[in-house]
Formats: sequence, C-alpha cells, structure tokens
Amino acid sequence: ATQTTPHIGKLIKEELKRQGRTTTWLASKLNYSRQHMYYLLAHDFIYTDLLLRICKILDFDFFECYSEYLKTEKPS
Repeated sequence: ATQTTPHIGKLIKEELKRQGRTTTWLASKLNYSRQHMYYLLAHDFIYTDLLLRICKILDFDFFECYSEYLKTEKPS
C-alpha cells in the first residue's frame, strides 16, 4: 500500500487537541480569523513559513512528520 503524504491540517488539529487548545486559540495567536484557520486546517498542505510559526507557537516540530514520511517512503 502506498503511504500518502502527511495531512498537515489533521496533524495540527490532533496536536491542538493533545495540548487542550482550540483552533480559535491558534487563530488568535496567528492574528487570523477563526474561519480562515478552519479553512487552512482543512487542507493537506500549508506554506512552510506559516508551518514554522505554528511549530513555534505549539512547541512541536511538524516538519519531523515530513522527515519521517521521507524515511519510510519507498522509491518507485
């Protein structure tokens, strides 16, 4: 079975839940509207500069999720 790339929006939502924080809380930290934050997290991709900001806010390295994916992905 081919592994799909990490769905970053889902991973961020999972980490928020683990920390007991809300999407609204993250939106306020980023100065985004709640609606825009929900829109961003619905996607499986995110701009790296924004992801870096989210990593700092949540003190969690989401880039490692991509590194792990690269290590486990078999070349075609």
